[in-house]
Amino acid sequence: MSRFYVKIAGGYYFSVFPGQFPKVGSYEPHDERLVFNPATGASVTVSEKVLTGSYGAGGRGRLSFGWNINQYIAVEGTFNYYRSKKNLMTREETTVINTSTTVGKVESHGYVDAIDFAPGVVMSPGLKKVNPYVRFGLVVPLWGRLNIETDASRSGTAAVGGQTVRTQLNVHRNEKVKPNVTLGFQGALGVAFPVANKLDIIVEAEYRNIPVRSKEKEVTVYDETVALINPANGAVISTQHRGVDDLSTAERHTKYVTTLDQSSNTPVGQQGAEVSYKDDSKPANELKSYINIGGLGGNVGLRWRF
Repeated sequence: MSRFYVKIAGGYYFSVFPGQFPKVGSYEPHDERLVFNPATGASVTVSEKVLTGSYGAGGRGRLSFGWNINQYIAVEGTFNYYRSKKNLMTREETTVINTSTTVGKVESHGYVDAIDFAPGVVMSPGLKKVNPYVRFGLVVPLWGRLNIETDASRSGTAAVGGQTVRTQLNVHRNEKVKPNVTLGFQGALGVAFPVANKLDIIVEAEYRNIPVRSKEKEVTVYDETVALINPANGAVISTQHRGVDDLSTAERHTKYVTTLDQSSNTPVGQQGAEVSYKDDSKPANELKSYINIGGLGGNVGLRWRF
């Protein structure tokens, strides 16, 4: 009996228990459509729905090392790299009433990159040819990030030197959310098919449950441009730009907390895309959010027995 073995495999997973996505800054996980009335300056919501889903859907690659204790039981450790599909986390679009002209839009998408280690126990009947098995154990996240990409635009007007001009605001930002350490669980049903001396094809179905809660967030990319436009001919009068280095500490860094109270560093005002906080020189505070990067999927790979 070969004692030691190595497996390489890859697969795709589907989300099993979708839930409501976390907020993106001040924006709720909603897909909201509004209409703007230029005569009154009021905006009215015409449709709204909650965005739900999971970060458990995506591709996974894995490298496993195993040791057969006897013919029926083995212990195994697996390193997994996982990348989820992109999910729409929030969208808010405003159009002028009775037209299709968009005057404001915010849209965010998020995806997860993660590396984990999964120790487990493998049990099988020890058959020589087609050998079914079950595997169960823990999942220990080693590294991971929730990446959020946001694009926003807004049109408006401003008075400059007694003249009314059009304004156009465009913002692109990338954020990375770092997680707290947690434990998950794994379970799989598989079959090993011998194809050569000491070489097997592995096919398995696996379920993974890995809850993750947010720890802190950082804005890594920020590009904001405000253009003043001559309404008569569409010519750009001037532009202003802010980059990631122009953000305050509170705008760039966030620490998640379980409770927001009067001592929390929360927003107190906003001008354009610039948000001011109680203390701009310290990280902002937001409520902790929870996501699950587990799911149900299948893996196909090769196992070498030594």
